[in-house]
Amino acid sequence: MENKSIIFMGTPDFAVSSLLEIQKAGIEIKAVVTQPDKQRGRGKKVSFTPVKKAAIELGIPVLQPIKMRNKDFIEQLKELNADLFVVVAFRILPKKVLEIPPLGSINLHASLLPNYRGAAPINHALFNGDKKTGLTVFFLNSDKVDSGNVVEQIEVEIDDDDNFGSLYDKLKIEGSSFLPTVINNIFNNNIKTSQQDISTAVNLDAPKIFPEHFKIDWNHSAESIHNQVRGLAPKPGAFCSFNDKRLKIIETSIDNIECNNSSGEIIEIDRKNNSISVSTGKGILKLHRVQPEGKAVIDASSFINGYSIKVGMIFISPEEL
Repeated sequence: MENKSIIFMGTPDFAVSSLLEIQKAGIEIKAVVTQPDKQRGRGKKVSFTPVKKAAIELGIPVLQPIKMRNKDFIEQLKELNADLFVVVAFRILPKKVLEIPPLGSINLHASLLPNYRGAAPINHALFNGDKKTGLTVFFLNSDKVDSGNVVEQIEVEIDDDDNFGSLYDKLKIEGSSFLPTVINNIFNNNIKTSQQDISTAVNLDAPKIFPEHFKIDWNHSAESIHNQVRGLAPKPGAFCSFNDKRLKIIETSIDNIECNNSSGEIIEIDRKNNSISVSTGKGILKLHRVQPEGKAVIDASSFINGYSIKVGMIFISPEEL
């Protein structure tokens, strides 16, 4: 039987692990498609995507179309004659691209579809305080985003101390470990696909994260703010205002005791246990690590000492400025 091949499409670090594992598995990669290079910083130094860097090191040809519908780009894809397109953390593909490979196009998505369709499934799973998430490989179609037939799924536990960074890494590793097997199963026609049933979805949508998601409202419950912090840590970070400057909250815990103090008010300072207790709309939020504007992340004890933190001080919600 003639060896089958793929074209891999991806951009961020999340996709690099999958690319490396596919290459290690001996699957032929005809080319890598990634976002165009960008100029960054004052010197406008050209920056490659993480996937491009990895592809160059592996000696794989790289395509960087500005527009996916570009005729020359589509012809390039056809000439490569790959059997399957494999997509991990990339842009939406137009129908003309999806129709090219004879075995179709698959996507690795960081949720248990149909839950959390969209650009930010990891963030939203944490925002909602979920105890588990997972990964789905599915066939892309030209209908609604992330709505294609499912090929394979695996569950991944969300630990209480997981934040965006740790869960991202966990899903990246798990996804890269099982994606090559799924590809080979598709090559060998050893798969059973299933349609997504949206009636089973608890949280259907996971839209892109916008700046509004970063703002802490101290009138919300301690649990809600804690999950917001987890879903945005360590970057980009949920924030409030303190002394007229932005303060990112990086690590927290919850104390569900009743409290009648004003929302955002510091009610206890505990250097020994490295915490600052803050009143919320419901319960107490304990701050353990923060990042003052323009500074590095520091623990609560360093923040207390360096910024003369006292009981009765108020953290301000951005909407109140």
